[in-house]
Amino acid sequence: MASQSANLDTETLWGGKESPFQTSYGKLMMWFFLVSDALTFSGLLVAYGFTRHDTLEAWPIGEETFNSLPGLGHGFPLIYVALMTFILIVSSVTMVLAVEAGHRMDKKGVVKWMIATIIGGFFFLGSQAWEWSHFIHGSEFGKVELADGSQAIVKGHFGEIESFTVTEAGTHHKKGDVIKEDLMHTFQHAAEKGHINNGIIELHDGSKASIKKAKDDHLKLIIKKDGKSYTVGKEIEGKKAEDLYYSAIYSGEENRVIYGANLNKNEYGPQQYGQFFFFITGFHGFHVFSGVLINILILIGVMRGVYHKRGHYEMVEKTGLYWHFVDLVWVFVFTFFYLI
Repeated sequence: MASQSANLDTETLWGGKESPFQTSYGKLMMWFFLVSDALTFSGLLVAYGFTRHDTLEAWPIGEETFNSLPGLGHGFPLIYVALMTFILIVSSVTMVLAVEAGHRMDKKGVVKWMIATIIGGFFFLGSQAWEWSHFIHGSEFGKVELADGSQAIVKGHFGEIESFTVTEAGTHHKKGDVIKEDLMHTFQHAAEKGHINNGIIELHDGSKASIKKAKDDHLKLIIKKDGKSYTVGKEIEGKKAEDLYYSAIYSGEENRVIYGANLNKNEYGPQQYGQFFFFITGFHGFHVFSGVLINILILIGVMRGVYHKRGHYEMVEKTGLYWHFVDLVWVFVFTFFYLI
């Protein structure tokens, strides 16, 4: 494979029967695909920007929404998504090294750097799956609707739920039973359905129980939707924040609190935010997954010596173009969703 471009005269360059600039048909088709795919992503990001500009409700802030690390909990704004981005960019570098090794007909070098690229891709996909799971399940506090109709997200340390003590028997639990399993899930489900009233929770079997829970620390409400008394951006802390939050949670009214996000509800902000997040990051994740599969197939071909026998590693270069495109798109997605 030539290491530099050839100088062609005008007749050879534009006279037909030769590919312009001696570019292969496969490379040209890959570029056509990438341009069309870039237009698709551009349209999605423009639609996201327009929706954000046109929405009256406060848009989520990246460092408020994505502030967790696996195994360490909350309090690390954007650290993990920055790590994901760094690993993906490094995988683009390893792909460059694989292509360069192919130019030198270095089969072992191509194998080594393509394996590194595939590992980086798997790390990104696993991280995105964890991030989606965290986004779907939401925080321990959720987003709460206050008495004046305003909506607020909640920051602070959630006091651990220690147990439920049954005060009124149901079909499965008798009076006096102490429940210590699946507490958080049960608590959140009951809160969403309005099954907690004045500190008494109604369990799935119809029994009622008191809640033993440690005190929250540094509780702060941040208003995200205007109400009669509070406007967007207002921050409420201390005892007042605690009273407002638990008066809503323990009101016995349905839909006063929202946990996590899906296509119909969103703890972090407007419903459209969750819809765009799932679609755009999911569409990009599908591209990364496809790129990893393609890289694995090409790697198998490299290890079997298919491209070495051909005398060039152009297939590695073509899949490299796709992988660089995927990395570049993520830079824009990262900027739109997490930084702006």
